[in-house]
Amino acid sequence: METGGNWTKRCAMMVLGILLISIAVGCYRLSGFGVDAFTCMNLGISGFLEMGFGTWQLIMNAMILVAVFFTVRRCIGPGTIVNMVGVGYCADFLCWLVNDRLQIPMTLPLRVAALAAGCLLAALGVALYMDAELGIAPYDSVALIVETLTGGKMKFQYARVAGDITCVVVGVLFCLAGKDDLWMIIGIGTLCNAFFNGPIIQFFRAHVSRPLLNPRL
Repeated sequence: METGGNWTKRCAMMVLGILLISIAVGCYRLSGFGVDAFTCMNLGISGFLEMGFGTWQLIMNAMILVAVFFTVRRCIGPGTIVNMVGVGYCADFLCWLVNDRLQIPMTLPLRVAALAAGCLLAALGVALYMDAELGIAPYDSVALIVETLTGGKMKFQYARVAGDITCVVVGVLFCLAGKDDLWMIIGIGTLCNAFFNGPIIQFFRAHVSRPLLNPRL
């Protein structure tokens, strides 16, 4: 039987993880070096549809959630809903705060720092809220679906890389079709995220989130 302390720890890990992901998405966008793969796809499509990023991301998550419901239903929980609703709008808020409210000039050093922060915070955030096991975002469930359907032959990190690359391709195609600024959604940051996010998430799960949840006595 789960103790109250462990439940509280899992809730804290879930909330912190989703907050870090929200900040990471905002950092990617502020860096101007390209965003993470899922955001790349959603920015490309939302720009093509002339729809707010947060609203489109919520719609996309809802569509993926249907597939998750019929495959890895165990991945659905409170964290799923918080992630679906919160990440896009929180990222929008951070960009508004920095660009419009505070009007901070994003110099090259700040852009590089924002990119590095985005890469690390995104992976750490996903690791924390995945291992909290209170539900994960529909997109993060996709790699688990692939791993499950292949009987473990395609590991999570490799399934994540394949999914991220697919998202980047879709985002680029919609961005070009909408005649938007391609370099605002894809760049060195997007490529780094697409190829390395899965392995970095796995690293943080092994060395941070799992030991945090179950410390050795």
